[in-house]
Amino acid sequence: MKKILFSFLAVLSCLLVSAQTDSLLKWQVQSKKIGTGLYELTAKTTIPAGWHLYGTNPLVEGLESPKFSPNYEKAIPQASILYNKAAEIITDGLFEKKKVNVFTGEIEIKQQVKIDGFIPGTLKGNLTANLGKAEEFAPQDQVFEVSLEGGAAVSADSKKIKLTSIDLVNPTKDCGKKNDIVSSGWLSIFFLGFLGGLIALLTPCVFPMIPVTVSFFTKKASNRKQAIKNGALYGFFIFLIYLLASVPFHILGNVQPEIFNNISTNSWLNLVFFIIFIFFAFSFFGYFEITLPSNIASKADSKSGLGSVVGIFFMAVTLAIVSFSCTGPILGSLLVGSISGGAWQLTSGLAGFGLALALPFALFAIFPNWLHSLPKSGGWLDTVKKVLAFLELALALKFLSNADLVMHWGLVKREVFIGIWILIGSGLTLYLFGIIRLPHDYKGMKIGTGRKVLGGIALLFTLYLIPGVTQTKYANLQLLSGFPPPFSYSIYGKDNVHGKGLEANVINDYARALQLSKDQHKPLLIDFTGWACVNCRKMEENVWTDPSVYNYIKENFILVSLYVDDKEKLPADQRFTYTLKDNNTKDIISIGDKWATFQTENFGQSTQPLYVILNNSEKLMNNPVGYTPDVKEYLEWLKCGKEAFSSGK
Repeated sequence: MKKILFSFLAVLSCLLVSAQTDSLLKWQVQSKKIGTGLYELTAKTTIPAGWHLYGTNPLVEGLESPKFSPNYEKAIPQASILYNKAAEIITDGLFEKKKVNVFTGEIEIKQQVKIDGFIPGTLKGNLTANLGKAEEFAPQDQVFEVSLEGGAAVSADSKKIKLTSIDLVNPTKDCGKKNDIVSSGWLSIFFLGFLGGLIALLTPCVFPMIPVTVSFFTKKASNRKQAIKNGALYGFFIFLIYLLASVPFHILGNVQPEIFNNISTNSWLNLVFFIIFIFFAFSFFGYFEITLPSNIASKADSKSGLGSVVGIFFMAVTLAIVSFSCTGPILGSLLVGSISGGAWQLTSGLAGFGLALALPFALFAIFPNWLHSLPKSGGWLDTVKKVLAFLELALALKFLSNADLVMHWGLVKREVFIGIWILIGSGLTLYLFGIIRLPHDYKGMKIGTGRKVLGGIALLFTLYLIPGVTQTKYANLQLLSGFPPPFSYSIYGKDNVHGKGLEANVINDYARALQLSKDQHKPLLIDFTGWACVNCRKMEENVWTDPSVYNYIKENFILVSLYVDDKEKLPADQRFTYTLKDNNTKDIISIGDKWATFQTENFGQSTQPLYVILNNSEKLMNNPVGYTPDVKEYLEWLKCGKEAFSSGK
């Protein structure tokens, strides 16, 4: 199980960070209309010398022939691929010396595609094939784009993304903090990471290492000054290791500014995270151990005896590796919880995590007498680990909920989510009071006072959740605001999932909102939000529901909520390819694609929530703001934007 999990994680990591390599095949693709809604795609290429292209081999499992995969769901390939010449038959050592059909030299393939309904002006897709040579196997994947005879072009209104009138530097009124969106996010993620590091310190993999490691430094050092230096250096290297772990995400982030949001809200990745965190939870329960391969730890440990600085660095690496079975789930929570905010938020979170882990080693090296005040290792560490297992289960459900929300499956409605949390909370309560036993527990084991106190807290929290499954006024669980699905996503038949309690005024289309702004002579309040955005739900449930804010928005603004993570596809006649500010191109396929690009191109932000006030000439009234949990502060910002609009500048 461990090998399967880590192989899966490795593949996932490669998918996220690997770069596209140059294809060995350079296909030239053309299309020809041969009937009503029927097109023939033709692709020509020259196979590199020494290589062969695998043709159709139905008897060889897993070996696919060349394949056209249109990106348009209504473009359906018909029949089989046709080749312009006969295949050669070879005995291939890569496939257990089976006889396979291959091609060499120049090759032309054809595929018919049937399109029902709307026919776009161009068709994009992927052309995949497989090459082989001796003991080498090289999958090929090339994007193609062809014009379709008789296809319709996308209207100019549908393609409108960039607003030329937006001036972020000179709004009409200079209210709202210009840089609060990023800085506040970094700070909160840093403290969350620090809290995660403190929790990791209390796990069985880390806590016993503190006295052992500090004693090693104090005994090996020739004097107290040297011991302090080595301990501080050890702590610094722990901090540095976790900080460096975020570097690949900065490289990844150079692709597109909203790539982290796409990753964090991708439905299939959220399902993957759901499964991974279930694995993490059962590992913490004690059913199995998740560890990195032992040879990695052995290599790092063998180098810890090298020269002082290098040796101390590898001691820090060894700690990071051997403690992974406990820190891995916590780090995973931090990773997927902060990644939508971008690489710098992730760096901030990892910095907080690394600092919390590093501080005890450095401080106890400086003040070794403090070691005597540490509690002894024992069964309480196993209890901590199992409590974390229940928390991992609760967090796993959040990822399933994210996928459900962005895809609108309707599986995990608000009350279902809270109901499952009630079951998890009940299980935690029963465990802490010793009523149910988990691996390594035994009948009649003593339940300490601290564990009973935790059990009482778990019981109170579970009771607190119960009104959340009702339709009473107590259903708004403010302590959990943002984590469960919104009130509108309910089993009680509240179908207006976009309304947010302001149904009469909320619009989800920018062009329509702009026209209403002109007709009613009201400013636009743009709400860049997301189905999986926790802080967005907090604003809607705790700030927008305040009567002063609610009434002010309803009476004075045209509110347009744009969901940047909505995976619902745009109508075919509204899809297009957009050229970004850096001259790269992006396919606008889904609703989320359009509004995420609209946000980054015009307002230079890819995080949510983001609130923007424009007049009906699309001029910026005041500085955009992000998460603003203070009702008074948010209302003042709204009033400032309305005053700027009323001034008519």
